[in-house]
Amino acid sequence: MISKISTVTFQGIQAEEVTVEVQMSPGLPAFNIVGLPDKAVGESRERVRASFHHLGLSLPPKRITVNLAPADIQKEGSHYDLPIALGLMAAMEVLDGVQLSQYTALGELGLDGRLAAVVGVLPAAMNAAMHNRGLICPQISSREAAWAGDLEILAAPDLLSLINHFKGTQVLSPPVAELAPALLSNGQTVDLKDIKGQYLAKRALEIAAAGGHNILMLGPPGAGKSMLARCLPSLLPPLEPTEALEVTMIHSLAGLLPESGLIYQRPFRDPHHSASLVSLVGGGNRVKPGEISLAHQGVLFLDELPEFSRPTLESLRQPLETGKIVVARANNHATYPARIQLVAAMNPCRCGYFGDLERQCHRAPVCANDYQNKISGPLLDRFDLLFHVPPLSAHELLGDNEAESSQVVADRVSQARKRQQQRNQNMYSWLNATIDGEHLKQIAEPDHEGKVLLGKAVEKMRLSARGYHRILRVSRTIADLEECESIQRHHITEALGYRQ
Repeated sequence: MISKISTVTFQGIQAEEVTVEVQMSPGLPAFNIVGLPDKAVGESRERVRASFHHLGLSLPPKRITVNLAPADIQKEGSHYDLPIALGLMAAMEVLDGVQLSQYTALGELGLDGRLAAVVGVLPAAMNAAMHNRGLICPQISSREAAWAGDLEILAAPDLLSLINHFKGTQVLSPPVAELAPALLSNGQTVDLKDIKGQYLAKRALEIAAAGGHNILMLGPPGAGKSMLARCLPSLLPPLEPTEALEVTMIHSLAGLLPESGLIYQRPFRDPHHSASLVSLVGGGNRVKPGEISLAHQGVLFLDELPEFSRPTLESLRQPLETGKIVVARANNHATYPARIQLVAAMNPCRCGYFGDLERQCHRAPVCANDYQNKISGPLLDRFDLLFHVPPLSAHELLGDNEAESSQVVADRVSQARKRQQQRNQNMYSWLNATIDGEHLKQIAEPDHEGKVLLGKAVEKMRLSARGYHRILRVSRTIADLEECESIQRHHITEALGYRQ
């Protein structure tokens, strides 16, 4: 007799179906798992054996073969424990195999039969719903599964509760969908009204939030660059339902959903400049998503930009253009979404005070050139807004702060985004920052005076084709903030001011 139960493996954020086949045949007692399992899957034998012993079940003295089909896909992780255990119980006729075949199962078993949390429950639930099956998962990971739609979810704290449910002596309560808190590194945002001065930078933040543009801030230490970056999430609207599902699936696969709920606020990720290339783009033994994917539909903040390694920074160029990252390894390939808003900050030189005649070091301007040249031209070309953040004067520090709050600016940003969505509604990504090709020419055609000014700027500033199109996108966003249908000369002028 061969019993079967469905489970999943993960390719990027997609869950692919895997069938656990259990066969008991005459011969010397053995417990073999085949189908390209990794070490964690191979160790499932001992966890399943210990769980059965704790429940008072003993494996029959037969040769047991567990096949993970299709066999040519590498199987990784501990979430195969539960389907292997259920397949064994179906083969031993402890549970009804036909009934189990109507579910997709995943979960890690403890030695005492308790079910521990596993990653990827939400993608697995969506895969189960797509195949008209229910889901069996650990109780601690079940709340995220509730967002997958209309499907039956059996969330059990341990293996015994699951057996009792199928025997009819216990009823498992369905999980309740909950929202996870905002994924900010410090747990809270900074309000624009808390930042004194820096009116040009605040205006640039508003434009960036409205159009989804990448920004680079350059200024001395203590000017407020990091605080400005942390203000950006407070200007962005909540995630749309489809966006929230994507973001939650990525964090589920990375094991970063402690509340097991749906993420509804845009992520804000700020990796340290010592971060490796793999931690940024993703990878490792199990090809997990990196920081750039964890910031999908949100903000990736890179402080002290030149301090990052050159290969790490150059790895950003492709995902900034395509909105996805392809992690290729010898034993696995995975594609993760990476549609991010990049915010970077840097000092003008290593000492930080280039341009200040009283404080700059004796190597100026050579130190500034060497420091800024760590950022390649192609990477700089992918920033829409580049501007200087000057130090605050004594008058600004000691004076009263009458700045607008983040909520006031966020309302204007929301209106500008609604205009973009209505205008570009037939496109996958409707933000001005990602519009390209013929459609950009249609929606961002400047008036005659604007064309003349832009033509002179292209020659004088020696703008690349990418830089030229980014000027048009920023100009379109500025016009949207002003509720203006056409792009005029002053829109072009302001956009050019952010290409220092």
